[in-house]
Amino acid sequence: MLNKEIVAKLNKQINFELYSAYIYLDISNYYADSNLNGFANWFKIQTQEERDHAMLFMDYLLNNSEKVVLEDIKAPDFVYTDFRQPAMTAYDHEIKVTASIHDIYGTAYELKDFRTMQFLDWFVKEQNEEEKNTDEIIKRYDLFGNDAKGLYLLDSELAARVYTPPSLVL
Repeated sequence: MLNKEIVAKLNKQINFELYSAYIYLDISNYYADSNLNGFANWFKIQTQEERDHAMLFMDYLLNNSEKVVLEDIKAPDFVYTDFRQPAMTAYDHEIKVTASIHDIYGTAYELKDFRTMQFLDWFVKEQNEEEKNTDEIIKRYDLFGNDAKGLYLLDSELAARVYTPPSLVL
């Protein structure tokens, strides 16, 4: 059995990952409404990834005979006035997700819960990638986004993203 504090934090993370999916779906819809379908595609795929992350946490708890507790998920309430803001919201949110995973990892370390630490290793690496990817979108937007042709090409590049399920083995 897992430590009750770890179980509580993992359940909280499940709901945080589902909230992340809501944020990215909201961002995807913003871009779709703005006819930036490549940006919309990128964030729609990000929605799928976050949902999958929640499922991985759920599977981990269930595989360790622990109860999954789902809570209400707050609807995103962001208001965007330009195309850069949603990407910045995503980047800022990924930093919060990283901090949350590090917090769980730190607790697992203190409790010598090596099984949970090993499980979280994948997420620590994944969060580095998540922060890097959203930061790159912002940087590319800053370079090209204020030019119509540059924005079109960036949108086209983001349209090429395809969904790849996570390969974490529990």
